[in-house]
Amino acid sequence: MLGGDLEPCGDDPVTGFYRDGCCNTGPEDLGSHTICAVVTAEFLEHQRRIGNDLISPMLLHGFPGLAPGDRWCVTAANWLRAHRDGSAAFVVLKSTHERALEIVPLEALREHAIDVPASPGSLAE
Repeated sequence: MLGGDLEPCGDDPVTGFYRDGCCNTGPEDLGSHTICAVVTAEFLEHQRRIGNDLISPMLLHGFPGLAPGDRWCVTAANWLRAHRDGSAAFVVLKSTHERALEIVPLEALREHAIDVPASPGSLAE
């Protein structure tokens, strides 16, 4: 998104439409899973209310369920809806695919941009 290579979004749990840890996209990705979000409890509850339950595990599909603080490639449309409803998740711009801009204005993404350390342990340093 920022003109460089797309950085990984998350590997615990492994995210991305292609489950490669990145918010890569392609013609098969009809939902545009292009925004690297650092999810919050408020965002997760909003998603559940709109029918996108990201909390409950779906082990059949290898999905453990998300918890606040997890990084996840979310659909641009659902992130935008959360933004408009006042429940947007934080965004890691370096890990967000530029195709998200086809749906979400850059200003909205920048408003919620956050730099997140690679490991939670470095937050205490």
